[in-house]
Amino acid sequence: MLIIYFFVSMLASFAGAISGIGGGILLKPILDAIQTLSIQTINFLSVCTVLSMTVVSLFRIRKQPNQSKTGVNAFLGFGGVIGGIGGKALLNTALQSIHSDQLVGATQSLMLLFITIGVFAFIRSKSSITTQKNNNCMISALIGMQLGLISSFLGIGGGPLNLGVLYYFFSMDAKTASINSLFIIFLSQLANLVYSISSHAIPMVDPLILAGMIMGGITGGLLGNKVICWMSNSHVESFFQNLLLVISAVNIYNIAQFLR
Repeated sequence: MLIIYFFVSMLASFAGAISGIGGGILLKPILDAIQTLSIQTINFLSVCTVLSMTVVSLFRIRKQPNQSKTGVNAFLGFGGVIGGIGGKALLNTALQSIHSDQLVGATQSLMLLFITIGVFAFIRSKSSITTQKNNNCMISALIGMQLGLISSFLGIGGGPLNLGVLYYFFSMDAKTASINSLFIIFLSQLANLVYSISSHAIPMVDPLILAGMIMGGITGGLLGNKVICWMSNSHVESFFQNLLLVISAVNIYNIAQFLR
């Protein structure tokens, strides 16, 4: 199983790097579909893998000029920290209250399905949508908090949702939105992990599986960054839209499996 987890993590990260959405939103549904781990364990593995991939991505772009406004970036990140803690607390509460991994898993898959379909529809009609130019620090923090909460609860990182929201509310270009998205993901998932450690909510995980998934995530991200250099913008956009359809199909399958 170690080899399977390594390649699943590498594949998700590879596809995420090419499409610019990160690997979490693909990794989480695939792990759910395999159905060999609990919801809490899957979320923990996904968070650790996404966090490691994000650290590598931020390290690679650290010398690139950040075109986003410093204030907006900082308040988005602050909101992401609060949301990351809130999302993890919400997941723990749901698991303790519902006492059913199946129902929680179905809820997560349904939310992921709606997010994926929403992003797909947004991308298809993006040219006809009038975007906003928000400069309010409080609104920026609230948006960051919501994005952090959703990504932390689902354990997905939040790439496509983040990009769509940042594009709409801040009129960010693709590069600036990507950098801000990585910043939110890093802080929200780090807060998630710190909260898990401090509240003793870390599930029993095979260290080899955890290490294998982290290495797979990093390897896939590095390979994806190399491959994307050979692809045209139209090919990347087509790949992204097809990937969203695949993610939707996997989530539909997971919902059926959880509810059967």
